[in-house]
Amino acid sequence: MSVTMAKQDGVTVFTIQSNPESPWPPVCQILKSLCYNPLCCSVSQHLRKTQGTSLSVLGAMQIMTGLLTMGFGGILRASQATSWALNLTEFPYWMGALFITFGSMCLLSERFPSLCLVGLTVTLNLAGVAFAITAIVLFSIQISQLNFWWYCSIYSSSYNYDRTTAPPLEREFSRQMCLEGKYVAQVIHIGVNVVLIILSILELCVVISSAIIGIKTLRNSRKEENTRTDDPECNKLLLGENLSACS
Repeated sequence: MSVTMAKQDGVTVFTIQSNPESPWPPVCQILKSLCYNPLCCSVSQHLRKTQGTSLSVLGAMQIMTGLLTMGFGGILRASQATSWALNLTEFPYWMGALFITFGSMCLLSERFPSLCLVGLTVTLNLAGVAFAITAIVLFSIQISQLNFWWYCSIYSSSYNYDRTTAPPLEREFSRQMCLEGKYVAQVIHIGVNVVLIILSILELCVVISSAIIGIKTLRNSRKEENTRTDDPECNKLLLGENLSACS
């Protein structure tokens, strides 16, 4: 689709020629003509060669980290010992969703390497650094706020119940078993939080690596563009006059 504009006698006329072979309606074709920039959105083989295949590995790691974060976060959410901040904000779920989004963008950037997509991936990964640090802080706070006061409260001296319903030895045995269960529950909760902190640290390392790869790719692309601009033979290639000048 091509869009032309003509001004005459204070009147501006837009002439739009649609593509009859396109399956999209004219409105979508107009938006594509206004927003689509071939230089920014076209897939670049130079970017594909510069990026390599490491982004797919990093993206898969981010998706795996996000899924594990949501899974272990669900375990904490189902417990009564979690802090009010986790119950109120549900941060393990949206943190995991963000990690999956960052990983998906890395996969798309490697599959369709264009300047816009690579730049967007770098921006999201830089934001992912902040989110990963936030996750580390939140899960660390969660460990310090684990609360098991309600565990074995029935055996507390302040609890009002009929102490004659069970013999003293049996009651003491039940209390010891309850305290052992409380200790196991504390260890499990702390262990899950430690795993989530480790996953967040892994995510921090991965998003930093992904951002560095994207920045290097954009920098090398800019250097390559400047080299081609300075080379008159390559200018012919850019103008479409000689497609084999730089081969």
